[in-house]
Amino acid sequence: MVKVKTKFYCTECGYETPKWYGKCPGCGSWNTMVEETEKVVKTQGLTSGIFHTKEKPLPIINIESGQEPRIQTGIAELNRVLGGGVVPGSLILVGGDPGIGKSTLLLQTSHEMARAGLRVLYISGEESTRQTKLRAERLGALSAELYVLCESSMDNIEEAIDQIKPDFLVIDSIQTVYLAEVTSAPGSVSQVRECTARFMRIAKGQGIATVLVGHVTKEGAIAGPRMLEHMVDCVLYFEGERHHSYRLLRAVKNRFGSTNEIGIFEMNEAGLTEVANPSELFLSERPLGVAGSTVVASMEGTRPMLVELQALIASTHFPSPRRMATGVDHNRMNLIIAVLEKRMGMFLQNQDAYVNLAGGVKLDEPAVDLAMAVSIASSFRDLPTKPYDVIFGEVGLTGEVRAVARAEQRVKEAAKLGFKRVILPEKSMKGWNSPKDIQLIGVNTVADALAVALD
Repeated sequence: MVKVKTKFYCTECGYETPKWYGKCPGCGSWNTMVEETEKVVKTQGLTSGIFHTKEKPLPIINIESGQEPRIQTGIAELNRVLGGGVVPGSLILVGGDPGIGKSTLLLQTSHEMARAGLRVLYISGEESTRQTKLRAERLGALSAELYVLCESSMDNIEEAIDQIKPDFLVIDSIQTVYLAEVTSAPGSVSQVRECTARFMRIAKGQGIATVLVGHVTKEGAIAGPRMLEHMVDCVLYFEGERHHSYRLLRAVKNRFGSTNEIGIFEMNEAGLTEVANPSELFLSERPLGVAGSTVVASMEGTRPMLVELQALIASTHFPSPRRMATGVDHNRMNLIIAVLEKRMGMFLQNQDAYVNLAGGVKLDEPAVDLAMAVSIASSFRDLPTKPYDVIFGEVGLTGEVRAVARAEQRVKEAAKLGFKRVILPEKSMKGWNSPKDIQLIGVNTVADALAVALD
């Protein structure tokens, strides 16, 4: 028996309601409710899109535990982000801006895994098989165990999976796949939710590691219902500026590893290449001995990374000065400027302030505060910083410099790249031994840091 229903769904959070609202009751977003007509088929039992098991509940102490075997992707940076490799039966969602390199990365990964003897099925709903072959020839990703299919029907995709029986499955993209039973258009909330549930059942039931490519909205979030990110095991965002060659792969959810790791790639004519030493790459074009330029030591997961932070302070003729930040938190920059005005006596109310992280990198940890304060003060006073100094530390509202985590790894990275001094919180110097060929200067206030860095 078939019954037709008309419902409204929020494209941001997936909230379901029988009538239209201008403002979503679930997430509060405006003008995100869309109308969809669906056919409800009454069958015995639950819907087939949900993964079911007939296992009985067991005490947790009686459940056998073991290390999940992981599949090596052949790309070290991707293995790092995933926590050591791909877990069989996992469902991974990859999002990113158009043209950022999602399909290129997954095609290269598919080739590396096929070369290792695994059977890979790459399903594209946006490109024909000939187009995929041309891109694979450009990337040098040709392998006999890499199967390519251009298909959007979920039923046909399931037939292909049963026929090929792959070890690794790529769906590019989930917004192009549709179920015939759902009457709404491909990419709608209902289609995305139901197709993802089908792929989850396939991945868990047959032990196939599955990667879904998701489109993103203009705000940068993955398009479709927010529930999509809750259904998958791992969510990866591919970030980067269109005008820069660097790309960052960041994990925002990972049930099998850390969510703080990032992978860094460089885009060139042959595709994406791994960046083994990102600090050296980001500092390759750094000017020496100029005002407003400092080097900050940041941690991305377990990896220390040195990045150049630049600041420019210029007088303005407008009543309200401009405050622009690229790569760092805008509100954090305003906080640092307020601390410099109140605690250091710098008159910045008639000055435009611009802060930038070179190379298109984005850092959001508080350890960038002290380097930002030194860069702003250096540009305001027009005093050059020392070219071989590395600075990190968190700044409080009273002008104190607070300790940050993993200072030892940051210092070792600076010593490895040939820096001579590190200005860091004094409380972060306890409990570990520093390298012999680098000088550590502990500071307690912003005033102490400026006295050392700009003497």
